[in-house]
Order: sequence, then C-alpha cells, then structure tokens
Amino acid sequence: MSSTPTPLRGQLHAVHVLGETAGAHVSSLARGLVARGVTVTVCGPSAANGDYGFAGVGARFAPVEIARRATRADAAVVTALRAACAGADVVHAHGLRAGLLASLALGGCSTPLVVTWHSAVLADGARARLLALLERRVSRAADVVLGASSDLVDRARLVGARDARLAPVAVPAPARAPLPPEPAVDTELRRQKTRAEFGAVDRPLLLAVGRLEPHKGYDTLLEAARAWRALEPRPLLVVAGEGLQRAALQRRIDADRLPVRLLGRRDDIPELLAAADAVVLPSRWEARALIAQEALHAGVPLVATAVGGTPELIGEAGELVPYGDAGALAEAVTRLLADPARRAELAAAGRAQAATWPTEDDTVAQVLSIYDELAADHR
Repeated sequence: MSSTPTPLRGQLHAVHVLGETAGAHVSSLARGLVARGVTVTVCGPSAANGDYGFAGVGARFAPVEIARRATRADAAVVTALRAACAGADVVHAHGLRAGLLASLALGGCSTPLVVTWHSAVLADGARARLLALLERRVSRAADVVLGASSDLVDRARLVGARDARLAPVAVPAPARAPLPPEPAVDTELRRQKTRAEFGAVDRPLLLAVGRLEPHKGYDTLLEAARAWRALEPRPLLVVAGEGLQRAALQRRIDADRLPVRLLGRRDDIPELLAAADAVVLPSRWEARALIAQEALHAGVPLVATAVGGTPELIGEAGELVPYGDAGALAEAVTRLLADPARRAELAAAGRAQAATWPTEDDTVAQVLSIYDELAADHR
C-alpha cells in the first residue's frame, strides 16, 4: 500500500472506511469535502473504487478488502487501516463492520472516530445477539455516531453511544448537469416506449426497486399481486434488482401466474420511474430508501411500509401500510390506481416534500462541522 499523503499545512485530513455499502454516499461526501479543502483518503474494497471512482472526485483510494462478516483476513485489514489512518485528523467509518475494524486500527491513539449507521440490524437468534454486541462495541468506541434515520440514532443511544446525532443521507446529484427539459410530446413518447417494452401500454404499471433479499418484503409483495389479478385492466408489477431470492420468487410467479416481471439489474431507473403509475416499497426496514427519494423527486406516487425512517422521510406525501400485511398493501395500491385525483395529489406532495430534504451541500457541511469540532477537541 502506498504511503498516506501529507496534508497541506493546516489542512484537515479525513480517512473514510467503507465496507460493502454506502459507496455513493462516501463518493458524494468525498467530492464535497475535497472541494472545501479537506484531504480525503477512502479505504475500501477494490470493487468500490471501480464503481464509484473516488480518484475522480479528488480522493486518494487505498484498497482494503472489508468483508461483510468476520474472516481470517481481518487482522491484515486492521494493519492496513492502521497505516492508512496514520496522521489523520479524523476517521469516518460507514457501517458496523467498518466501524469495528476502524476502532481496532485506532486502538491506543487519540484520533477521533465517527461512525455512520446506514442500516438497522436485521437478524434473528444467535446472529442477532452477536450483532447487538457489535453495535454496543462500535457505539462506545466512536466519538460520534451518525444515524441515517431517527430510529438508528435512538438505537445508538440505547446501546451506549456517547454522542449520537441524526445525519440524513442526501441523494447524490447527477454526475452531469441535467439536459434542458424535453417537450411534453417527447416525454410522453419516451414514457410509452418504456411501457411498451413490458406490454403495459394499456394497463397500469407498478415499479419496485431493490435487492432481491428477504428483508425487502418481496414475498408480501407477490402475495399482494395475487389480488391485482382480479382488476381490469390487470396491473403489471416490474421489479428491478438482483439477489439470492430471484429463483424462488420466479418459481412463485410462474406457479401462481402472477402479473409480475423480474427485470434483474437495471441502469435506467429514471426511465422506469417516468413510465410507472406508482412505486411500491414493501421493505421490513429502510432508513432513507433511495427509490423512495427518487420517486418523490420524480412525482411518482409511492406506497411504502411504515418502517424505520420511511415515515419521517415521506411525511404525508405517500401511502403507508404495515410491514408484512399483504392485504393492506394490495388495498392501498388498488385504491390508488382507481383514483387519478389522489395520484395527482401525491405527485405534487412528493415534489414538495423532496424540496425539504437536505441537499448534498447540507450533508457535507454538517459532516465537516463535526470533523472541525472533533479535530479542535483533540489538538
């Protein structure tokens, strides 16, 4: 590993430790911090650098392969992190695993540690107990714990965080400036072209986006889709995302002849949003789901589970249902599809709600103020 760069005299040096999540957020932070004169080093899996191009935003990247669970390689990871963090003014880890390894790397030194919790612990049995111990260990090791939603802040305080604060993660801005608005006729043509791809020109189109994993609630969503088979015209649900549940979900779709298509990984979410009549988010837990933010920004009606940070994120600008209640989910979607006025109301409310969220600049300013505070305390 190359040596850590020497910051300019008086210049703050922040090291970010990244696991398998939050790459877009760290890239956004790095861009904003570098623009404000901060020297930024990002430590994380090599694949993350390829996905998020940290060098392109002015940060140095140090490859450190942080796995999702403990492995024999953790000792080497701690050694690499200790070298990368030498001389840093603040270390900022993202997620519990990254927080644990960063705290071990900093053991015995006075460098302040910030840990951002991006997600809740979703496990049962022995693993849940193990992760609770990890939460406690990381929370007590950190100088400041930042939670992406209020329930995460409450949890951090409960398990012993000395200082826990709300720090909503803003949606990263587009990498390039937006193009001039298209004429309405061109926008409608693009919308119909996307709908035609799925055979949904004359039927409602519902969209779900996210990894195909148990906590995303797709079993409940497919159960709700059974009720939509009786509607006329029959809605089509398209699901963008990949994951371990794909084969099982597809078998159920085929066996029950559900009006559902699994699209796999897609890089055209804005086009899918523009074509959709509604977005459905059936998760067991979310902090500030990206697809929820994108839906409200785009003025697409949202039906979501009332979990985690979702209620505070969307306010009155969406339809909320209990997690795991397929009947309530099916009813909310059915009611929304039958009420154009309500969909228009939610579209306007969504854009208004999105305008109240913190921007990337707001997020960077908050984080930088915390760095300055901690650096001053440790001088």
